[in-house]
Amino acid sequence: MFARIKEDIDVVFDRDPAAKSVWEVLFCYQGLHAIWLYRIAHYLFVRGWVVLPRMISNFARFLTGIEIHPGATIGKGLFIDHGSGVVIGETAEIGNNVTLYQGVTLGGTGKEKGKRHPTIKNNVVVACGAKVLGSFTVGEHAKIGAGSVVLKPVPPYATVVGIPGKVVLMYGKKIDEDSRSIDLEHNNLPDPEEEMWLCMHRNIQQLEERIKHLEKE
Repeated sequence: MFARIKEDIDVVFDRDPAAKSVWEVLFCYQGLHAIWLYRIAHYLFVRGWVVLPRMISNFARFLTGIEIHPGATIGKGLFIDHGSGVVIGETAEIGNNVTLYQGVTLGGTGKEKGKRHPTIKNNVVVACGAKVLGSFTVGEHAKIGAGSVVLKPVPPYATVVGIPGKVVLMYGKKIDEDSRSIDLEHNNLPDPEEEMWLCMHRNIQQLEERIKHLEKE
């Protein structure tokens, strides 16, 4: 247990440059508190308890602003930064070394039964406000841009942005699965809408030049 707690604290120091001391992390990081309470609730949930795990989940939401269903499956090294408004559904599956920012939802799309929430593979980064909705897989080392709404499977090493989410970049650089060297620069993602407007602007300029040339002739 203490080894796992130390590992959770190390994850915070690895991915948050604002972390200054162990005591600060222990008492001031609500993402860490939410994960610890989730583990207690999940332990009871998989052993057939229903009401008590949900009560613990509700207490965690009240305390941290983060809602994790006790039925969700979460691997090692999850880091929830800031955390307010994060929702993780009952059948969601999260791999190792995943990073979630504030406002992220791993949810379903309706009242379907069975597996209805996404599977997030290892070393994925989901930026603030992103919604990943449905029963599909987000591949390893993928990055979901801020505010994106993802409704379809995401291949490994892909970068997804927009509403609905579209793959705009594929990374060829491979990282060891067991490594914690995770690319967190989700602020440097391409903007497909901006690129579209720039392309339209260039085309309009070209048309104007051609019209001027025809008028001179």
